This record gives sequence, structure tokens and C-alpha cells, in this order.
Amino acid sequence: MRGLHSCILILILPVLYSVIADPVSAAALQAGPGAPQPTVIRSTTNLVLVPVSVTDPAGKPVENLKPDDFTVLDNGGPAAVEHLGKPELTRLEIILLFDITGSVWFHFDIVQEAAAGFVRSIFRPGDAVSVVGISSNPEILLGRTESLPDVLDGLSRLRRGAATAFFDAVVRAARLLPTKPDPETRRVIVVLSDGEDNFSTRSLKSALEEIQKADGLFYSINPGAAPDRLNRVSRRGQQWMETLAEQTGGMAFLAESYRDLAGIYGRLAKELQVQYLLSFYSPAPASQSGFRAISVTLPERPELKVRARKGYYAGNRTFR
Repeated sequence: MRGLHSCILILILPVLYSVIADPVSAAALQAGPGAPQPTVIRSTTNLVLVPVSVTDPAGKPVENLKPDDFTVLDNGGPAAVEHLGKPELTRLEIILLFDITGSVWFHFDIVQEAAAGFVRSIFRPGDAVSVVGISSNPEILLGRTESLPDVLDGLSRLRRGAATAFFDAVVRAARLLPTKPDPETRRVIVVLSDGEDNFSTRSLKSALEEIQKADGLFYSINPGAAPDRLNRVSRRGQQWMETLAEQTGGMAFLAESYRDLAGIYGRLAKELQVQYLLSFYSPAPASQSGFRAISVTLPERPELKVRARKGYYAGNRTFR
């Protein structure tokens, strides 16, 4: 009898071990054949967020697109669209950056009025705003708030700064964005500046990397500088901002004068109000890190223009 017991144990132990080692198989075994298989829950740490702006040949936003309309390539390979957040349902996490140095300060009453109008036009319950000043050191002028009155009050109390550390401020702004992906929240950095930098410890490359790691979208407004009046230094600053915008899916606006700011902020508000938020799971192995190029297209609608970020960093999906 003892020998029989030993034989039974020898036969049962491998089965028990396989059940313990593979809980999914264990659940399937217990449920029996034909039962629904357990859902495999994927971590949001490899979720990639891609704000997408779509316009027709006349430049008008295109609405009512569906996930199946989009094709995403990740490092040249297909990636399935997990979710497409509708513009009217996705929240906004906005970082407003203002150049508070001498080059802008003398017209700051116009800047404040235009920025306040922008916030009023886009702000909805659940949205959040932070305000950062571009100076010799980045200054958090208003911490993250979901209160519109607090934002408007913060904008009315901006103070003048010293030297211009543009890239340092952009890096600081990107690091203020939430550290976990949310398929219902767009992360937007809006900068009012000429882009000139004379004090940063950071570079264009590091600023772009921080925005990409934060799944951020960069917009810039260069006030009071018509293209034919840009000098060599300010032209370089504008080119820096154009690079940040192009690589992240945003836009770099150039105002003819400060009187145009309200209109430009209005154009930006309209874009954000009809912007999709596409998300997909990175196919990169968890052990793999580094930059991955992405492409977002509408294969069945080639006449439409799609603007989206050019890539993201794998292996760092908690960002920082």
C-alpha cells in the first residue's frame, strides 16, 4: 500500500507543479475545455499616447474619425490602435510657459489678456493648468490646478524675470507632466517666447527628449516678429521651436505683432478642441530602451493631412 501511495505522489506532483507555475493554465484547467480564457491584463507602462490633428485640403479639422481609419507603424512594423479618445471627451493637462524677460515684458499686458482668453475658451472640468516662467532659472509661477479662477488669477500676477534659459524651462515643464499614461488625457506645452536662449544648461536635444518621454505635445507662439524682420539670433530661436513642434506633433506660430496674439491663441484653441488622442501598446520588449520612430496615417483618406509625434522612448514608460 505504501508503494502505491508513492506512485500516486510521483504522478501527481508534476501536475501540481505545472498548475502552480502557470496560473493562467491552472485557471483554464479548472474551468474546463470550451470555457472563456482569462483576460491578460497589460500594464499601462508600455502605453504610448499620440495626440493627432487631422485637416482637410482646405485646412479645416476633420471630425468623426474612427480607430480603424488610422494605421500606426512602430519602427516600421504595424501596431494596433488600442484606443482613440474623442476630442470632446479627452482632458487637457496644459503647461503654459511664458518668456518673462525684457524682450517680451514690455507688452505683457497684451500677452496676459490673450492667454487668459485662450484658457477661458478651452478649459473644461477635469482639465489642469500649470504656469512656468522662462527666466535665468525656470520659475513655477502657478502650481497645477484644476480651478479656472486660480489660473486666471495666476496669469494676472506674472512677474518679470532676468536672463533667458529657454531649454531649461522646457525641460522643467515636461517634467511637470503626470508620470503615468492616461488614454483620456492630452499633455500639452504651450510656449510664448522668441526661443532665444542665453543661459541654459540644457540643449535642444535634451529638451526634445524630455517632451517625448513625457508623451507631450509642443506648441510655440513667437510674438511680434514677422519672418522678414527676424535677425540671425531670433531666427535660430524660431527654428529651435519649429523643431520641437514638428517632432512632437504641435505647431510653431509666428506673430506679425503683439496685436495678433489673441487670434493665434484662438487658432490653437480650435485645434485642441478637435484633436484626437490615439494610444497603442509599444511592441518593444520590456528590456529594450531607446528611441522608436512612429508613423500615423489614414490610408483610405490620402487627401487628409495628419500631424502627430515622430516617435517615443521605449523602456521608460513611467517617464521619470
